[in-house]
Amino acid sequence: MNDTKKPTNETSDAPADALASAYADLAGQGAAGQPDPFAVLENLQLENAGLKDKLLRTLADMENLRRRTEREVADAKAYGVSSFARDMLTFADNLRRAVESVPAEVRQQADGPVRTLIDGLELTERDFASRLEKYGVKKLEPLGAKFDPNMQEALFEVPDDAVPNGTVVQVVESGYAIGDRVLRPAKVGVSRGGAKPAN
Repeated sequence: MNDTKKPTNETSDAPADALASAYADLAGQGAAGQPDPFAVLENLQLENAGLKDKLLRTLADMENLRRRTEREVADAKAYGVSSFARDMLTFADNLRRAVESVPAEVRQQADGPVRTLIDGLELTERDFASRLEKYGVKKLEPLGAKFDPNMQEALFEVPDDAVPNGTVVQVVESGYAIGDRVLRPAKVGVSRGGAKPAN
């Protein structure tokens, strides 16, 4: 028997194996079909960045929702009685008309039950106005001020050279506001013909 071994071709196969391994690495797999750890790491980093972005967006949305909810709750507290208060303004107007319907001479000479009735009407009007103020409803006092179309409704013009043009000279119906919102604009008469108002 001849124990001599035939020379193997290992040296000629080495460059081909290295080339196959390089191609496999470029494709994201090692020589044994295992995933490339650098490609896996890169994919995990991309996924992490995406999840971090989603988390930050969700946190921002939650913060915006919290602020919006706080604002809506504050508005509900401040303006929740708007409809009821608007309906009660007619009652306030009727009380004022009842008090004003008594002539000054009768008021001064009144005694007994008539005097008690007049005093009761005035007291009821003041009490009702203070209760409205307790809930943020304020009476607008535009007389003598420059006309503001956001707060008043002009019904007519009054020729008057003594006051600047566009000044409220008569209040036909009182206006009311709740917080910074107009509940009912004041119905007014506005001057015409005077000097232009100073800005």
